[in-house]
Amino acid sequence: MRRLTLLRHAKTEAQHSGQEDWDRALEPRGQKDAPEMARRLRERKLKPDKVITSPAVRALTTAEIFARELHLPATKLLQDERLYLASPKVLKEVVRELGGDAQHLMIVGHNPGLTEFADRLSAEREIDNMPTCAVYTLEFDIESWSELDWNSGINAEFDYPKNCSSC
Repeated sequence: MRRLTLLRHAKTEAQHSGQEDWDRALEPRGQKDAPEMARRLRERKLKPDKVITSPAVRALTTAEIFARELHLPATKLLQDERLYLASPKVLKEVVRELGGDAQHLMIVGHNPGLTEFADRLSAEREIDNMPTCAVYTLEFDIESWSELDWNSGINAEFDYPKNCSSC
């Protein structure tokens, strides 16, 4: 079994006049939520072997916070520009191409594509919205990430900062 964890970047500041969307940073709530959500993953013993992130500031910062909290070496963090505002089709391509031999792969990205990707992967449940810093993890009965397909994810778990059942 392989595990895929999808992480939407943490809460971001509003876009300032003249600022590129790409450069938006995390706001204080995002700086607080990211380590908390990483801690929840760590408590469930869900530590990825590899993290692939959008290089947009908000996604990269979120990925770096998770890597630090999960004690992942920097070498396990990979940036891919295709993940910036990616569609479900592109997200699937990135996982298939770059998943490599990771047993547990994490993707850090953006809505609406990430929510749509999560929804299309799951064989068990529907996902309407992944709020900021939401974590959605699924297992797949595949030998290689190149076999990843729609409606094949099982044992889905969904968590997000305001979900107090995990508090």
